[in-house]
Amino acid sequence: MFRAAPSVSEDAFSKTTETMTGARPAGSAREVLLAFAKLGVSAFGGPIAHLGYFRDEFVTRRQWLSEARFADLVALCQFLPGPASSQVGFALGLMRAGPLGALAAFTAFTLPSAALLLLFAANAAHFSSGAGLAIVHGLKLVAVAVVAQAVLGMAKSLTPDAPRATIALAAVGAIAALPGSLGQIAAIGLGTLAGLLFLRRDIQPEPERADPVPVSRRAGLAALATLAVLILALPLLVAATASSGFDLFAGIFRSGALVFGGGHVVLPLLQAETVDPGYVTSAAFLAGYGAAQAVPGPLFTFAAYLGAIADAGPGGVPGAFLATAAIFLPGLLILVAALPFWEALRRRPRLQAALRGINAAVVGILAAALYDPVFVTAVADRVDFALALSGFVLLVAWKTPPIVVVCLGALAGIVLQAI
Repeated sequence: MFRAAPSVSEDAFSKTTETMTGARPAGSAREVLLAFAKLGVSAFGGPIAHLGYFRDEFVTRRQWLSEARFADLVALCQFLPGPASSQVGFALGLMRAGPLGALAAFTAFTLPSAALLLLFAANAAHFSSGAGLAIVHGLKLVAVAVVAQAVLGMAKSLTPDAPRATIALAAVGAIAALPGSLGQIAAIGLGTLAGLLFLRRDIQPEPERADPVPVSRRAGLAALATLAVLILALPLLVAATASSGFDLFAGIFRSGALVFGGGHVVLPLLQAETVDPGYVTSAAFLAGYGAAQAVPGPLFTFAAYLGAIADAGPGGVPGAFLATAAIFLPGLLILVAALPFWEALRRRPRLQAALRGINAAVVGILAAALYDPVFVTAVADRVDFALALSGFVLLVAWKTPPIVVVCLGALAGIVLQAI
């Protein structure tokens, strides 16, 4: 039987894919889009839960990759700064259908969450009085419970001994001493140095395994160069134009580039880049963060809400789009840059020690954010404290799904106003 010749676009796509990944894709971008669209509207519970959904869907059910390959991919994305679950999803799409598959996976997984938060932002005016204001107050109390749960969980896994607990404490001190994002950068730098100096003991060399996603070195270096250009050019653009819109975009981009641990760790970084300069009020920031707990998909889409309501940039849909691009782009570029070199990097004890120190510092950064802005903005009296503590107990002790706690928090806010 004769086989039809591929079209020009198909051939160009295949060549692009082979250049980037070294192999023709095993599936189609449409297949990836449909698979991730289902997860985009159903994956509640944060990044750890998302990884569980991915394993069930792509390792167990669809068998796109082996258990060992998936574990290697997860290890890489947890090692890198950026949104781990979104990076894993992007890489899974890349493995299955090349660059178009990666774009399809990212879009389908991210768009539902971003759209829901944009809808919340568009109706923000309805939450400035009456029942709407009461709901916002309840969401702020939920944010206290959610961040406290994140601090507890991360402290158990990332600061299990005295040296790493001390690094976390030092990170809190750095944030207390230095304002805004400067304190967070100092905390991460301090964690890196402390890890290299004090946390190299008991690190075992990792066994050699196959690269989880084969990306050419040329593609990796191109991604790294793009990231470097953006990191250097954005501050210069802000200085040259004195534009608050560019400043907002650059700040959100920095947040995406500095997040180690993903998920809730982005909260203090975004707070420093949006609330501290006056682009978003603290109350609106926490209300949006509370609402972000009630939607599926990645928590980083909180940036869409911030871009839509900010008193800088275009606002609305364009602002949401730019903010979403800014928060995710660094992590995806870092992922593509790291893939060709991951096998060599992962077996270096110094890098593993540095990562231990960074992760410990991340716990301190999130603990500082739990106090300010989360606690001081949301909790006004003992009743507020009792409700926030109740949410924390529901999440930690009763393992209640976050969306249920969000609904209960909103209801509690309305009840409080009524009495």
